[in-house]
Amino acid sequence: MIVTLPSQIPDMNRLLVRATNWVGDAVMSLPALRAIRERFPKARISVLALDRVGDLYGRESFADEVIPYTAERGRQGWRGKRKLAAELRERRFEGAILLQNAFEAALIAWMARIPVRIGYNRDGRRLLLTHAIDVPGKDEIPRHESFYYLELLRRAGLLEKLPREALIRLEGAAAARGAGVEALRARGLEGAVVGVSPGAAYGNAKRWLPERFAEAAAMVASTRGASVALFGVAGERELCEAVGRQIERLGVPCCNLAGETSLKEFIDLAAACAVMVTNDSGAMHIASALEVPTVAVFGATDHEATGPAGPLARIVREPVECSPCLLRECPIDHRCMTRVPAERVAHTALELLK
Repeated sequence: MIVTLPSQIPDMNRLLVRATNWVGDAVMSLPALRAIRERFPKARISVLALDRVGDLYGRESFADEVIPYTAERGRQGWRGKRKLAAELRERRFEGAILLQNAFEAALIAWMARIPVRIGYNRDGRRLLLTHAIDVPGKDEIPRHESFYYLELLRRAGLLEKLPREALIRLEGAAAARGAGVEALRARGLEGAVVGVSPGAAYGNAKRWLPERFAEAAAMVASTRGASVALFGVAGERELCEAVGRQIERLGVPCCNLAGETSLKEFIDLAAACAVMVTNDSGAMHIASALEVPTVAVFGATDHEATGPAGPLARIVREPVECSPCLLRECPIDHRCMTRVPAERVAHTALELLK
């Protein structure tokens, strides 16, 4: 598809990139961010990001700095948005690339008087963009969501062609691993550690059964002489406590870290794990991008669109007739998850560890 743009995008020395708002999306946009750096190798690239994703970019060479986005959402955050736009205007950015789709992202770039504003033409923001890029149709690009961000750059003329495979990697993996080993040791976890993240932000339909997480983790840990570390946000603390109690009843040492880590700390700890067992979640995307062997149980969501990428990632799913439904809650019997046995997940993890 040919996209006609108002003008060719010039070289720029001061560039702002508006990051996506969710961890999984932020990880899947990493190839696009790396492509932006390759297109503008000498530019100072600033990434504007919410706190919940900002730490993802701390060790990455494509980002010279991360600017925290702290304005509240909706009308109550209007004062904060105006203040942010004024601060960005003082920095005299020459261009903004909006990986985030919201109207607000384009409005702030426009208020900041950034002369080149590139983003997808959606959410009513065409008039706020200098380069309003048509959103690709369902069959126009590869299905994995990482290509959605790369296609924005291609249609804007910043990328010659899409790669055959989007390489989703965190460059700071080695440094994270070293820090993570020390952090695990400080928590009393010596030797091999099996990471488990049994929660998921989208809804219960994405979650494999907690007791099966416990069974699978115990099988892997006991086979490898390892302990288990449980990860999650503060709201998943109780879920992880239940999983942890069952793991300990099965004779495996376990540490519940849910709600106790920042994103940066989680990245470090995940990098030090021997394997990560998880649902379709931000934890899954981070572990895979760190090149940690990752086993992800999929059901309600589309494994081809949002699955982990790379040779050390494996997807376990039961191809039932209603999956992927993309629902938050299962209206029937959750068969996509209840039909996945713990033994199958454990075996997949152990195969990865060979």
